[in-house]
Amino acid sequence: MSRQGLDVRYDNKVYSICLNSSLKENWQDASSTTTENSENVGARENWQDASSTTENSENVGARENWQDASSTTAEVLLPEGFPVEAKALKQLANLANVRHPQGGCVCRACATPDFHPGDAGVAIGSIVQTDKMVIPAAVGSDINCGMRLHVADLSIEQFLAKRDRFVELMKGDYFFGTRDVSMTAKTARAMFQHGIPGWLDAMQDRAIGSVATSDFQQLAQESDRTFGGGSMNGDVRWAPEELVPHDGTVRDGGLATIGGGNHFVEIQVVEEVVDRATAYTWGVRSGQIAFMIHSGSRNVGKYIGGMWRDRACQAWPKTLKYPESGLFPLSVEANPELVSSYLQAEATAANYGFVNRLLLAELLRLRLRQVFGDVEAPLVYDLPHNITLAEGDGWVTRKGACPAHSGQPVIVPGSMGAPSYLLVGKGNDRFLRSASHGAGRARSRFDLSREGADKTDAALGLIGVDCITLRQERRIEEAPAAYKQIQPVIDVQVEAQMVGIVAKMKPVLTFKA
Repeated sequence: MSRQGLDVRYDNKVYSICLNSSLKENWQDASSTTTENSENVGARENWQDASSTTENSENVGARENWQDASSTTAEVLLPEGFPVEAKALKQLANLANVRHPQGGCVCRACATPDFHPGDAGVAIGSIVQTDKMVIPAAVGSDINCGMRLHVADLSIEQFLAKRDRFVELMKGDYFFGTRDVSMTAKTARAMFQHGIPGWLDAMQDRAIGSVATSDFQQLAQESDRTFGGGSMNGDVRWAPEELVPHDGTVRDGGLATIGGGNHFVEIQVVEEVVDRATAYTWGVRSGQIAFMIHSGSRNVGKYIGGMWRDRACQAWPKTLKYPESGLFPLSVEANPELVSSYLQAEATAANYGFVNRLLLAELLRLRLRQVFGDVEAPLVYDLPHNITLAEGDGWVTRKGACPAHSGQPVIVPGSMGAPSYLLVGKGNDRFLRSASHGAGRARSRFDLSREGADKTDAALGLIGVDCITLRQERRIEEAPAAYKQIQPVIDVQVEAQMVGIVAKMKPVLTFKA
């Protein structure tokens, strides 16, 4: 790994990674180039005086932080013999060493066993704890991508007897636009501002669209089974302007949509209950049908994430060279108003993500009732895995990793040919009270779909897989062969006391957009 500029150690299923000393020296000299010109001299002098014209202890601390932060070591939990990509390790080391010259650094960094390279320079499965700064790029644009799980008192035999009718109805809602998730302008603004509770309150004042016949009392009670109550401190000023008019009706074509890539809606059967006491408390029993949703804030997240990636770059001190990683933090010391605005903007997208998953699930629940009669299908839990959260004295940012606080439900899907797991968090501080959000990608979409690749069902692991999609390439790109084995990922986290197993679900059919 030395050619990647990394020092790497492996001990007892944990990789320890940091930038090596030669890279550290390059980083400390980031404001200089091979030729010493007046602009660089000015930049370095500016850096010396960045916080104040007088040298006080706070400024000394800030500069020492800047120079010493490159020694931050990140840890990755991986099963023995599991593949690991040098690119992902380099991305994690870079993230661990993000800091702001005017104050702010990464205190801790780690990654979960589904760890793999990310397209935007941040490895999937990364978790960082920051002090006095936030890193918009560490969340990216799929803000509040997350998981939602319901169970229903239907047997697999009952479901399969009417499978075809149910699938046709869901294809209409998910693929052909027969759903109607229109809402009043007041409801849309309440959704962005307050998430699920705001949307619910406004919908009960005037319910329109496909969910007008929903059980709003049940939906309100289920807010308690959503991480953070499904509500963060958002503000309509960060939402796309066309989605927050002052009056009229909002028809958002992106709401209640699954999204591409690894997002899905899946029908499952609860195959095994391991922790019977916890499962009973959560309403989960062996033999039940379950449905799992994996989606996020869709185009709203892209809009807000892209906006703040650019703003963080623009806020970087003009006299300093850009960080080689391309990851720009926002500092509480330098720009407190930008930090609070970013967190509010991220919360605005997160609120939309919570409601998006709720609506995907509610459309499905309404169709279950249409086909199978009075089915309660209660929510087990809904939680994010791309988000910045205030924890302790700073923030914890998770990119493709779930919160796993003590006693909290955790949902970890396998591929559409492998089991998924309902877990309970153990609040493991070493791994920042987090868990994986899946098995982790093993092969790229390009590798699977390139000319000459073996696309037979046997090679892709698709034998026996019931994938409902309008795009044949999605079936190939997201085939079971694209993903690592889920069982070692779960086992190593159980062994590390990050989570405990509550129940295991087997896939029945999967909707892929």
